[in-house]
Formats: sequence, structure tokens, C-alpha cells
Amino acid sequence: MTATPTQAPAIHVQGLEKSYGKVEVLQGVDFDVARGSIFALLGSNGAGKTTVVKILSTLLKADAGTAGVNGFDVATQAADVRQSISLTGQFAAVDEILTGRENLVLVVRLRHLSDAGTIADDLLERFGLTEAAMRKVSKYSGGMRRRLDIAMSLIGNPPVIFLDEPTTGLDPQGRLDVWQAVRDLAASGTTVLLTTQYLDEAEQLANRIAILHGGRIIVDGTLGELKQLLPPAKIEYVEKQPTLEDVFLAIVGSES
Repeated sequence: MTATPTQAPAIHVQGLEKSYGKVEVLQGVDFDVARGSIFALLGSNGAGKTTVVKILSTLLKADAGTAGVNGFDVATQAADVRQSISLTGQFAAVDEILTGRENLVLVVRLRHLSDAGTIADDLLERFGLTEAAMRKVSKYSGGMRRRLDIAMSLIGNPPVIFLDEPTTGLDPQGRLDVWQAVRDLAASGTTVLLTTQYLDEAEQLANRIAILHGGRIIVDGTLGELKQLLPPAKIEYVEKQPTLEDVFLAIVGSES
């Protein structure tokens, strides 16, 4: 009989350790993720972000520590954890031979859900892909593929989703498209754990940010709390210049 999950938090990690041979990747990682929030796990390449995600998604066993997702222990209730989550890796897992709609319908059927067409059409509309529904994915832009990938991961309405560096390799417009999709996920009540090495991505999206370095979480807080760790710079005059994002959008517009 499946246990009933508790209400808080959506993700709980305490004392997580993991080594690969003599290399200690995680050396006692601790953090909590509130339900319905976007939590950014920030760190450089090789910091251990993907290792954390693999442990939380039951793909890898920790050497020590505890972790829970949606109220279920990842070590002893792995099946319940897997029913509670969806995982999107660094590269879009879509079939380029199929159309966008066919990709969604295929996943719906693999999950043994009814009314595949309606579910697919609803997700296409939600992620702004309706006009491209019957187009082969090989013709999609990088941002469109990633949006489709995230849409596929939401089939079955998992309460928790892991996005492991979701904008890797995307152009500026593609990144903005994915950012909006992530915001929409949180607005609908989905808990999002986002791993990234991009500072602006964490700044734009996250309710809370943790920095993973040297195998440990060295800081964990809201953007405002993190900014208070440094004294403000004193300047007498500032002329606001447009950001690169402002210039890009002004020139190319907001179309995918």
C-alpha cells in the first residue's frame, strides 16, 4: 500500500555524501525546497549538481545522508518518489522523426493514460507550440525542442520536476522561452529544482538559491538575502544602459 506523503517540504536533503572512487563530490549537502517554489542549485561544472539530481531521482545511491521527495524517502520508497517526479536532463529527449504532437501522444500512451489527444493538445497550447504541432521536431528551434521536452515531462502531472541545466546550448531567445515555461510551472503549483551554472538564470527565476561548492552548500537564501552578504558599492551617478537582452529583443522581437 502506498504511503500518504506529508505536506512539507517538497524536497528535504540532509547530510548527503557521494564519492566516485577517491573523489568526494558531495560532502554533507543540506537544503529544503518549499512546495510550489523554484529552487536554484547553482554551481560550476563538476560541482556535483547533477549528482544531487540523480540521487533525488533514485538514479544513484548516496553514500551517506538522507533525502526525501514529496514526503517519500529516496532510498526506501524509490517507487513512490519516481511517481512523484519528472526529470529533464541537459539535452532535450525528443524524437526528431515525429511531430511535436506525436511525441506527446506517445508519452501519454506509454504512461497508460486515456484521452491522449486532449492531453497532447492542452500541453501544446500551454507551451505555445500549437502552430508547430504537426511539424517534425527536426524542424524545431532549440527553444521549441526544450519547451516540448518540458511539456512531455509534465504528462501525468508530477508535483516535483527536476530541470538539470535546461538552457545548455540554447540561443538567447530559446533561453527566454524556457525561463517563461519554468515560471509557468511554478505558477501552476509545480515544485521546480533547477540546476544551473548561469548566474542570471538563477537570479531571474529562483525563489531561493543555493550555491554548491567544494561538495557542500556554502550559502542558501533568497536573492535579497544573498545580496546582503556583500556591501553595496558607493557611486555618485549611474546612467542606465540597455542590457544585451534589451538590445536583442528590440532587434529581433519576441517571436520564437
